[in-house]
Amino acid sequence: MSARSVVIVGGGLTGALAALSLARDGHRVQLYERRGDIREAEVVRGRSINLAISKRGLTALERVGLKETALEISVPMRGRQMHDSSSRLSFQRYSGNEDDKIYSISRGELNRILLAEADRSDLVTLHFHHRCIETDSDQSSVTFIDDRSGDQIVASGDLIIGADGAFSAVRGSLMIGVRFDYQQDYLSHGYLELYIPPGPDGAFRIDKNALHIWPRSTFMMIALPNDDGSFTGTCFWPLDGQYSFDRLKDPEQVRGFFQKWFPDVPDLVPDLEEQFLAAQPSSLVTIRCRPWVVGNTVLIGDAAHAVVPFYGQGMNAGFEDVRILCECLEAHPGNQKAALESYEELRIDNGHAIAGLALDNFHEMQDHVASPWFLWTKKFSNLLQKILPGWYRPLYSMVSFSNTPYTEAIEIHRKQQRVLKCSLIIILAALIGVVFWIVRNR
Repeated sequence: MSARSVVIVGGGLTGALAALSLARDGHRVQLYERRGDIREAEVVRGRSINLAISKRGLTALERVGLKETALEISVPMRGRQMHDSSSRLSFQRYSGNEDDKIYSISRGELNRILLAEADRSDLVTLHFHHRCIETDSDQSSVTFIDDRSGDQIVASGDLIIGADGAFSAVRGSLMIGVRFDYQQDYLSHGYLELYIPPGPDGAFRIDKNALHIWPRSTFMMIALPNDDGSFTGTCFWPLDGQYSFDRLKDPEQVRGFFQKWFPDVPDLVPDLEEQFLAAQPSSLVTIRCRPWVVGNTVLIGDAAHAVVPFYGQGMNAGFEDVRILCECLEAHPGNQKAALESYEELRIDNGHAIAGLALDNFHEMQDHVASPWFLWTKKFSNLLQKILPGWYRPLYSMVSFSNTPYTEAIEIHRKQQRVLKCSLIIILAALIGVVFWIVRNR
């Protein structure tokens, strides 16, 4: 493969993986990050949603030899543990295959590992405190301000990668002067995190191998395990109105609300009121845009397709972007234009598809997972997966436990649902016919 000079804007998870992956493929990489080096930062609780990594993300990490490293710092989760308003528990496996698991992993720790591995390469140079102010896709250049010195720096390369998150400066530059479609949608809900400390001797105080959900129809709380015995709890509530963050202003209101709706949580969070009132809820946004490629500039991760976190696919989809971009460059070693066109064709519809799935799963998690009908259908789906493994694949399994493109998974799911509905109608009609024959011939 012909070596390229690459400029990556954004040193978060997706940008760091892109730097490492491209360097492993022989390309020279300059990575610029607006913030300081996370490896030198003090760990701060409650700053970001805990992450779930699954098949797509692990496949991308395996490509750079870090899959096992990631698994070593993660906690496997076999399914969902529901907590009702009376503190009763019910468990729901993710799939009929008992080997299927997703893994709870520290965003910060994984980011540190990726940056450290990239930094070890002679082909990668990391620049921190550099804020992107302009991208010129025609000249394949990016202009930065060094926030420490105030100096303006222009970096150029054969390929520019925008990996600078949901409010991407690279994407902002691309929107000027080209026919660029952009859609930004906020949920009426926000999120606020709570730290659930470990028990005595670092023991997990609730089931460590489950994603815990407190579904309450129009609002909910979840908790994901950390490898030190703690959990990261996240409240997803309306930002204003009934059952909202806006209604809880003092310790008595916070304590009363949790005792009514989440009665087992106060015992898990000794400093509940202090934590809750010290934090500010953050917003949840979905971003869709088109195109993802302009000239020699390409978008990946949240810069291309920010999604809400309710399918656990934000990081996984971003990592899959990196893997497929590298594979396209490898497949077209002498033709970068063809490689980028192939990447966009393979990814853009899938990025929009996972955005829709994540929004659908938001409604499922906050309400439907608690209903007896949903629990029954989930068990029936897992049973079908066991008895018809060559044909039936639940949508969640295809999304979380395979590398099947999101659009293809949705289409397979729709076909399966049509077949199942037709089969049920035929079976019901046959049963009615049998009953009618018995009654008639008595």
